[in-house]
Amino acid sequence: MDRDYQEFILQVKGKTGIDLALYKEAQMKRRLTTFYEKKGFSSFQDFFKGLNLDIDLFNEFLDRMTINVSEFYRNKQRWDVLENKILPRLIKNSQPLKVWSAASSTGEEPYTLSLVLSSYMPLSNISVLATDIDANAIQKAKIGIYPKRSLQEVPMNIIEKYFKKQGDYYEIAESVKRTVSFKKHNLLADKFEKNFDLIVCRNVLIYFTEEAKEILYQKFSDALKPGGVLFVGSTEQIFNPIKYGFEIEDTFFYRKV
Repeated sequence: MDRDYQEFILQVKGKTGIDLALYKEAQMKRRLTTFYEKKGFSSFQDFFKGLNLDIDLFNEFLDRMTINVSEFYRNKQRWDVLENKILPRLIKNSQPLKVWSAASSTGEEPYTLSLVLSSYMPLSNISVLATDIDANAIQKAKIGIYPKRSLQEVPMNIIEKYFKKQGDYYEIAESVKRTVSFKKHNLLADKFEKNFDLIVCRNVLIYFTEEAKEILYQKFSDALKPGGVLFVGSTEQIFNPIKYGFEIEDTFFYRKV
């Protein structure tokens, strides 16, 4: 690893608490080099000086570093498994459910969780914790206005019931917004709450090193109740689940033993 980037990693960790060394180096370095060159900087050291002088640039850097690509009901078949197979068991064993959407980006995932849960209970009984490292993403999530392409997988009856069309955009109903509490949280550095029935963390772990993934799988396992479930993304199968105290309940669903 070249000294310029190595130094930058240490500086960013000191400034933000975010450890870039835990992200896959080639991907992150390429993404950030493209970004700083576009902004007119010639090295990571130059770029870091710029970040200290310009708060807008700093916020844009955080946005670029965290990957905010999301949509409602992403990989819909998996949400159907959650709704029809996983939730009935969890609800039978525990009410109210303690649910966490980790790395929740701009809110599509935690709101989808609430919409799926609404098949089983009134919205007033639903509470989802949603966390992300990116304060800008959280702000967008709280506003709850989305382009049409984010809703491609949403069933029409749900769109009609819970979304209001505004030009080319759709705003999610206040009754759904109230079910989700958003908080800033760094998966790799901050403590996890305990006793969750369901943790959803999808399409995020692919950006981390193997070492960081192992730490996170263990932290997720420790944060779940026995019988609780971790739901991961479609490129994120855990190859040795028993190592972390999990067994496979379905594809991409891991039950804590």
